[in-house]
Formats: sequence, structure tokens, C-alpha cells
Amino acid sequence: MSVSSGAEGACDGVPPFPNFNQNRCEGGLERRDCCCRRCRAQLPQPRRSFRRRSAALPEDRPAVKRMAMTLEQAQQVGYTCLKALLRFAFMVANNLVAIPSYVLYLIMLQPLRMLDSKSFWYIEGVLFKWLLAMVASWGWWAGYTVVEWGDDVKALSEDEAMVLVNHQATGDVCTLMMCLQDKGTVVRQMMWLMDHIFKYTNFGIVSLIHGDFFIRQGRTHRDQQLVLLKEHLEKYYRSRNRKWIVLFPEGGFLRKRRETSQAFAKKNNLPFLKHVTLPRLGATQVILKTLVAPQENGTPAGRDAVLKESKSKGLQWVIDTTIAYPKGDPIDIQTWILGYRQPTVTHVHYRIFPVKDVPAEPEALTHWLYQRFIEKEDLLTHFYETGAFPPLQGQTKAISREMTLSNLWLVGIQSLAFLSGVEWDLRTQWESRLLQIPNTVCDRIQLLHFALT
Repeated sequence: MSVSSGAEGACDGVPPFPNFNQNRCEGGLERRDCCCRRCRAQLPQPRRSFRRRSAALPEDRPAVKRMAMTLEQAQQVGYTCLKALLRFAFMVANNLVAIPSYVLYLIMLQPLRMLDSKSFWYIEGVLFKWLLAMVASWGWWAGYTVVEWGDDVKALSEDEAMVLVNHQATGDVCTLMMCLQDKGTVVRQMMWLMDHIFKYTNFGIVSLIHGDFFIRQGRTHRDQQLVLLKEHLEKYYRSRNRKWIVLFPEGGFLRKRRETSQAFAKKNNLPFLKHVTLPRLGATQVILKTLVAPQENGTPAGRDAVLKESKSKGLQWVIDTTIAYPKGDPIDIQTWILGYRQPTVTHVHYRIFPVKDVPAEPEALTHWLYQRFIEKEDLLTHFYETGAFPPLQGQTKAISREMTLSNLWLVGIQSLAFLSGVEWDLRTQWESRLLQIPNTVCDRIQLLHFALT
């Protein structure tokens, strides 16, 4: 083994690195003083040079990509916020012209109400349907559409029916406003049962005029509200030629009532429900007792004098309606208005029951109503697992129907609303000027009289 000058014991004769301090190698030198390959292989690798780090730049590219994705997301958020702001402004303008126009037209038509009440409520129903179509357009133009399953309810548009709907969010009402638009005369001849808080919204005045019923929740109000509901139905339902009545028997949103309902079910040995809650009997029972003809379910004859006067067949159908949202994520009214959620397809399932098959006794009716919501639970469980509702009994394959609205018709209604707003503004200005003319004439006559005397 040769040794380099000034470095005795070097293992390969190569001059050592100075100023290193490690264990010695076989040549007698400290290992870091030796330059042989074997010694260098056992030493820690030196730090990479700038060139070496530059070669590693491709490893940094994912960070650059992540930054690019963040910028893209920021642009998307900005676009969504701008769209939501514009939609909100349009909705405010829509309400400011449409709702006052509805009220003013009906005020102007009050003489017709006194002379021909039926024609007045027919016109009111048409205006009411147009208002609901405007609400439907907010969701339709945002890409919130409806696919219908089960029985076809269009054939029942001229019959009296009670619609039982599960309740998940405020968007349920908007969904019904949309999917019932193509059901003939249903929308203009329907009555809604809704929470009293809606009375204080922008649409409250419209529902009050139309004759909807606002019900207060809670045990302290329950008995009184049922009495008021019966009186309301007897006074307004047939006098205004109503056909369908819509209610949410659960008495509140799913997220608010689920725990209470599950505790009640556990206490009374009833099925454990996750996607719906156990319904309340009160309003359903009052509606059946008040609106069903005596021959249908054995109610005492002579109970409903208005029924005889109107020559109505009475309530004939119960339509069990189940609303399902993708992944169980419901749409609320804010989303419907602002449109910040991606286009969503809401699924609505119908089942039709003849009212003669609905029991009248409270205990039997309670059991029947519970069964309907247990079936809703099964329907929703199947939907969330498969993305579709199961076929009806006797069918091998479930049939869905995509509900559509005419954009031309929606644009026409919106245009009419804004033109009505302009019309009422011009009419107000014209009347104010007209009222100023007699004052000017009277002032001139007084001045002339004063001058002559």
C-alpha cells in the first residue's frame, strides 16, 4: 500500500482531505482524512450543489399545479358570487313588481267579486299560478329540475285530492311549485297548509288573499289550530273552488324533528325512521272529516252543507308524495334564489289512494298514516342506495318522467310582471296629474269670483 507525502498510513496513497475528524481507516489515518473509495462510501454524502437542486425542480411542480388550481377555484367562487348577487337583485325586482301588481289587479276587480264571485276567483287563480311560475323559474334557470316517478297524477287535476308530502327543507315548497305547473288547473285551484312564519314573508300577502291556511306548531296551539282549520275549510275551500290541498303531516323539517320522532317511536315500539319522521294526525283528520262526502267513508250525513250547495263529489283521492334529493342533501330557499349550488335533479314519487280506502276512525287512521310514512322510509332508503325509486306493484321496471317547463312561457310571464309594474307606475303618475287639474280650475274660479266681487 502506497502512502502519499505528509499522510502516513493512507490506505490508497491518495492525498487526504484536511480538517476532518472521524474514526481511522485501515491505513492509520482518520477516515475523513482518507480519500479512498471505501472510506468515502462510509462517510455522509455532502450537501447537493445548486445544480443538483435545480435538477430536482420537477418535484416542485405539484405545488405549482396546486397554486393554479387554487386560482381557478378563486375564479369560480368569484363567478358564483357575482351570479348569486345578480340573481338576488332580479328576485327582489321580480317581487317588487309582481306581488304589488297581483294585489292591485285584485283590488281593481273587487266589483266583479261582488257581481260574479266565481269569475273573480278564476282570475285570481290564474294570477296565483303565474306568481308560482315565477318562483319556479328561479330554480329552473339555475338548473334545478324535477324527475317524477310512480303514479301519474295529471288525470286527477279536476278532482279533489289531499297531497301528503314529506318535509326536509324550505326548498320542498319551491319543488312542488315547479312540478305542479304542468298539472292542468291544479296550481290555481290548490290550497296550502304551511307554517305561520310564512305569513310574514314577502309571499305572505299573496297566500292570505288566495286563502291558504297558516298553522301554528306546538301543543299549546294544537287544539285551537285544528278548530280554526275546520272553520277555514268550511268558509273558503269550496266557495273559492279549491281542488287540491297540500300539507306536510310531519309538522316540521326532518333535521328538527328526527330525534324527537325516534324517541317517540322507541317509547311506543314503532319503527325506527331515519329519512322521515312519524306524522301527526290532527290536520289530516280534520281535512278528511270536513271535505270527504258522507257516502265515501261513513261520516254523518249533513255534516257539510257547503258540499251539498256546491254539488261537489267531495275529496276523492289521497296523493302520497315523496321528495328525494341526491345524497339526501335538500335544497333550501336560499339556494333556490341565489343558485350557487350545481344543477341538481330532485326526484318526486307519487302514489294515489282512493279516499274510500282511508279509514275514518282515529286509531285506524293513525295506523294508516304511519304505514304511508314507513313506506316513504323504504322508498327513500332504496333511492339513496340505488339512485332510483323502486317500481310500483305489478311493474317490473320503475318508469321516470322528466318534468319540463317552457322557457318561452316563463319569459312571457316575467315580462308581463315587469310590464304590469310599469303600467301601475304610469297609471299612478297619470292619476296624480289628473287630480291636480280640478284644484287648478277651482283656484282660477275663486280668483275670478274674488275679482268680480
